[in-house]
Amino acid sequence: MSDPNNTLKPSNQDIDLVLTNARIVSMTSGGEGYQVSEPTHIQIHEGKIVKISGDVPVDTNVYDCKNQLVTPGFIDCHTHLIYAGNRANEFEMRLNGVPYQEIANQGGGILSTVRATREASEEQLIELALPRLDGLIRTGVTTVEVKSGYGLTLNDEVKMLRAAKALEDHRKIRVSTTLLAAHALPPEYAGRADDYIDYVCQEIIPLVAEEQLATSVDVFCESIGFNLAQTEKVFRAAQQHGLTVKGHTEQLSNLGGTELTARYSGLSADHIEFLDEHGVIAMAKSGTVATLLPGAFYFLRETQLPPIELLRKHNVPMAIATDLNPGTSPFADLTMMMNMGCTLFGLTPEETLRGVTCNAAKALGYGESRGQIQSGFDADLAIWDITHPADFSYQQGISRLSARLVNGELNHV
Repeated sequence: MSDPNNTLKPSNQDIDLVLTNARIVSMTSGGEGYQVSEPTHIQIHEGKIVKISGDVPVDTNVYDCKNQLVTPGFIDCHTHLIYAGNRANEFEMRLNGVPYQEIANQGGGILSTVRATREASEEQLIELALPRLDGLIRTGVTTVEVKSGYGLTLNDEVKMLRAAKALEDHRKIRVSTTLLAAHALPPEYAGRADDYIDYVCQEIIPLVAEEQLATSVDVFCESIGFNLAQTEKVFRAAQQHGLTVKGHTEQLSNLGGTELTARYSGLSADHIEFLDEHGVIAMAKSGTVATLLPGAFYFLRETQLPPIELLRKHNVPMAIATDLNPGTSPFADLTMMMNMGCTLFGLTPEETLRGVTCNAAKALGYGESRGQIQSGFDADLAIWDITHPADFSYQQGISRLSARLVNGELNHV
């Protein structure tokens, strides 16, 4: 928890790094969290922010921010970063008028990604993911959520989750892993969705929990995914094994998956374009975050907007994420999603910045430790060569990130 006196009172010898001349956008609650501070100092020890402002201790490692903006490190709270294969040809086919069902009948669609991912080794999945991860890092990301869901067997789902966790060995990044075995029905279980859900609950979830390969379980609850009863069965199994839940819900229809996710105290309900006020109220009561995915909305040329005004009315926190995946959102740029959040969904620049910081942290269960600049929080920070935070959602295509800190360690870009 944060210290009301804005300091954990370390001795000077306990300070590992001081960021000087930092113009802070803290993203704490209230209007002040979006305001830019006067140049000040951030003192860091053992990966934590321990003091803001005050004198710079002598004989301390100092990094001069030169009056640049400092924000919490950005958090991409919904990605499918680990996969093999490429579906650019399907993109071209759709634009040439080929229906999705015909593409699927020719071996395309999500199952083409499943086949390629199953054929790839863990090392190959890591190698393929690193360029995508680098794209996110260049846009200030310090924490990324990575889902499984392209393996759909015990061994392949585990392989994906291990590859995701191994990304921390290759880049300065924090990875949060989510089991999404209930993403699609694998070909081996064609026509037997209930049997596959039993397999997920009885075989995959217990092993993933035992080996601590994921902290959350997600379900694609939709007419082309899994129904409410099947989703609830997965949620119950997840909670029985100490895992939190999340939901891919209300993307294509109002099935009631968001309300179900809220009933199980889900961390987030994601997509939610067809969500009604009843579901929004359920989210407000449970504290479930609404994760908006404008990249998929844009790429699929959807027209049903998420219920932004209802989310505002009921004070449901809104996160923004890339949904980085090969089929519906092939974008490795979180600031682009911020721009889309403004231009497509009508969000304000402050709402999008909260969507990739404090609200994204809540969507991953880190609301008390990441996504804000205050004493006691993780020293995951981004330093930017910009003057006003609205610029994140405004200008695209120009590199403005000067440096990142992950766990208090400075990384130049």
